[in-house]
Amino acid sequence: MSCSIGIDFGTSGARIIAIDGTGNIKAEGQYSFDKALIKNSDRLAVLWQNTLFSLLEQMPMAVRQEVKAIAIDGTSATVLLCDENGVPVTTPLLYNDARGQVTLERLKAIAPPHHPVISATSSLAKLLWFLENSSIKPNYYLLHQADWLAFLLHGQIGISDYHNALKLGYDVSSLSYPTWLKNRQLPVHLPEVVASGTPLGEIKPEIANRLHLSPNCVILAGTTDSIAAFLASGANSPGEAVTSLGSTLVLKLLSTTRVDDPRYGIYSHKLGDLWLVGGASNTGGAVLHKFFTTEELEKLSSQIDPTTESPLDYYPLAEKGDRFPINDPNLPPKLEPRPESSVEFLHGLLESIAKIEARGYQLLQQLGATPLSCIYTAGGGAKNQNWTAIRQRHLQVPMLKSINTAAAYGSALLASRGLNS
Repeated sequence: MSCSIGIDFGTSGARIIAIDGTGNIKAEGQYSFDKALIKNSDRLAVLWQNTLFSLLEQMPMAVRQEVKAIAIDGTSATVLLCDENGVPVTTPLLYNDARGQVTLERLKAIAPPHHPVISATSSLAKLLWFLENSSIKPNYYLLHQADWLAFLLHGQIGISDYHNALKLGYDVSSLSYPTWLKNRQLPVHLPEVVASGTPLGEIKPEIANRLHLSPNCVILAGTTDSIAAFLASGANSPGEAVTSLGSTLVLKLLSTTRVDDPRYGIYSHKLGDLWLVGGASNTGGAVLHKFFTTEELEKLSSQIDPTTESPLDYYPLAEKGDRFPINDPNLPPKLEPRPESSVEFLHGLLESIAKIEARGYQLLQQLGATPLSCIYTAGGGAKNQNWTAIRQRHLQVPMLKSINTAAAYGSALLASRGLNS
């Protein structure tokens, strides 16, 4: 039976899942990033490339020979510049890199009010920063993380997808870059943009031979990690939402109405005939792991009474700056006072993140999105039952179990559906 592979590149590592035509998982693997390498931005692209091939090599030989389609998701607005051969010429700027703050006035002068690119962390803000701080040649291409990784497999430079290109300024309504952006005549190649799941080409023969993959394996246009997690969940009706509790907190609400408002870091992705409205906060698992190991989180969480509200009022961030529901690159973390009890401290952190989640969904609805009816949960935090109970107390809607919580599974579905559509 043929298989499809999804590969998810997150903040702290990457994961691969192979599924058959009915959605059953045939194999999976993962790769955790060395924290020192993550901080060494000069080595990031090499780390990603090595991880990509390491993950594919983790697949059993029998599965590799049956793979017909591969799709990759990456973190939104993580970008780099490459030459015409796909060789990186800049260090990548990650999704939460806010150095684009210095370009905001320029963005406001050229983009329409309330456009998703008017954010310190948008792809376009990062591109403008590159242009001001790097030596640029006219043969350079701007690529997102998922674009570049897919390129390594299919070999066609300069292709992106609707979801990754949103924060670059691409207009999914007209299926083109807007006039205000084209008029800038930027001295780099912006990627050609296609729908996620569009077949881009067969895997490069040398890679197929080296990894014992089928030479007919097709690489498809990918997506962002949060969109992939949404696809994995099973949510498909207006009012249904997915919260991704990974290193960051990402909210996605399926809506009949499009909502975009960069004042609050809110933007909409086109998903068929509907809109996926949401935003991403820098709070989440990264700040929890700043204080606790995975084992400590499990042990201490089990001692929390989720029916009792914590009196502690935090805004948990690993470092200053947030994107949604408060869009302020200088927002300071609030992590004091810290009680002597680790259980009480963790309770306060989980409670505060739940409040940020509730505030986010309330804001989406206030701005016109379809009313929230239920929430599926993805990411590592989905396993924490007491945290789920705390969240339900704040959100007051059913918490449903996702079909699968892994973004890699969503990308595998994207690959399978794209190949068969």
